[in-house]
Amino acid sequence: MTSGMQIIAALLVPLIGAIGIALVGRKSPNLREAVTFITAIALLVIVWTMLPGLFAGERPEITLTELLPGLSIKFQVEPLGMMFAALASLLWIVNSIYSLGYMRGNKEQHQTRFYVLFAVALSAVMGIAFAGNLLTLFIFYEILTLSTYPLVAHKGDGKTVASARVYMGILLATSIGLFLPAIIWTYMATGTLDFVPGGILEGHVAGPAVGLLLVLFVFGVGKAALMPVHRWLPAAMVAPTPVSALLHAVAVVKAGVFTITKIIIYIFGVDFLAVEPSTDWLLYAAIFTVIAASIVALRQTNLKRLLAYSTIAQLSYIIMAAALLTPMAEIGASLHIVAHAFGKITLFFAAGCIYVASKKTEIAQLAGIGRRMPWTMAAFTIGALSMIGVPPTAGFVSKWYILGGAFQADSYIVIATLVLSTVLNAAYFLPILYIAWFRNDETTPANNHGEAPKAMVIAVTITAALTLLFMAFNQPVLDLESQLVGITR
Repeated sequence: MTSGMQIIAALLVPLIGAIGIALVGRKSPNLREAVTFITAIALLVIVWTMLPGLFAGERPEITLTELLPGLSIKFQVEPLGMMFAALASLLWIVNSIYSLGYMRGNKEQHQTRFYVLFAVALSAVMGIAFAGNLLTLFIFYEILTLSTYPLVAHKGDGKTVASARVYMGILLATSIGLFLPAIIWTYMATGTLDFVPGGILEGHVAGPAVGLLLVLFVFGVGKAALMPVHRWLPAAMVAPTPVSALLHAVAVVKAGVFTITKIIIYIFGVDFLAVEPSTDWLLYAAIFTVIAASIVALRQTNLKRLLAYSTIAQLSYIIMAAALLTPMAEIGASLHIVAHAFGKITLFFAAGCIYVASKKTEIAQLAGIGRRMPWTMAAFTIGALSMIGVPPTAGFVSKWYILGGAFQADSYIVIATLVLSTVLNAAYFLPILYIAWFRNDETTPANNHGEAPKAMVIAVTITAALTLLFMAFNQPVLDLESQLVGITR
């Protein structure tokens, strides 16, 4: 199979799997889940077998059709997209293991629809990851929004549907109202939408117009949840936990920060942005979001809402790092996409385990739960420490590179932000760990529960292990992402 055909296969395999899941779902739940696992493994093989060529400097691409001169449906594999695709394909397998335990253990309705749409969403993620230009990325960005809306609205009650409408409304309004005009402006100015190392805008847009175009792009990519276009993310917490994991770790928010990082590197160009003072606002907007979201997280009493605001803050670490425009910070932004994925999916998996086993959703209800669910809470502890940035977790690695990038840029405000936000992260995660491990629980029959279903515990253990292992085995990601900024390792 040629590299171009591998790209197409990565898009089609999840869709073929979705059809297979739909055909067998009602007849046999076991067969439905078998098709899900086979599809996820097939996607992993297709994506990961492209890695050796990419390390060797290959950039496979394929153009399906040209609509206008310089305007085509085009796919290309490059380091940032490869990392995103490899991450998503890996975590889909783990999420499928978790979903097996969650959907059955919680006796969820419409399980076939859930697995079908999950597969469609992964196809959209592959399209975003391998998009060779802004038009292709935009198409799959919208498919991802539309395919995840029914997943957010899965429960079907009035409150859930209303929250799902907030989710879809904000994401569609920002993408159609801001992102699409930015794409059209870029095409009119440059005659192309292709992703090109060093960017395509220099010499075509200048002065305040550069800052305005960046505003349209950044706030048009609502999935990045930069304040004030962040409300969709807490609203989406009405979804089942595997969907929350999809939103926060595998697909949606990662598609947002991935898109912004890719636009900075391949559309504007790091060197071009560095000399345009009208774009300085992005760094401060990210800093504000990091601190404000962390403060809001401090006030949350519901576990999933706390994790949602934590995600908003952590996403802006990535935007802040990308906005620093230094080589080490750009690598740190890429690393934090991976580190946050491993840590945050672990936290959401643990929250789902707690809900399925005990029906507890509030932080105050977690007293002593560490002794009743030691595997789950050990994993939660690892995920929380990674969000704080404590070694030997993945979060320490990415924050170290972001901090190094801040020193490269002599940005003391970013250094101060990293210190303050780390303190705030500790302030809302450590009390949860104290309550779970050291506070005595009430001796009532309702508390006499054990771990969640085995599949869920296996999944959360795997992601916790990945969070730890990334500290020691991050060199391939470093080597890959160093190609973004021309560093030879």
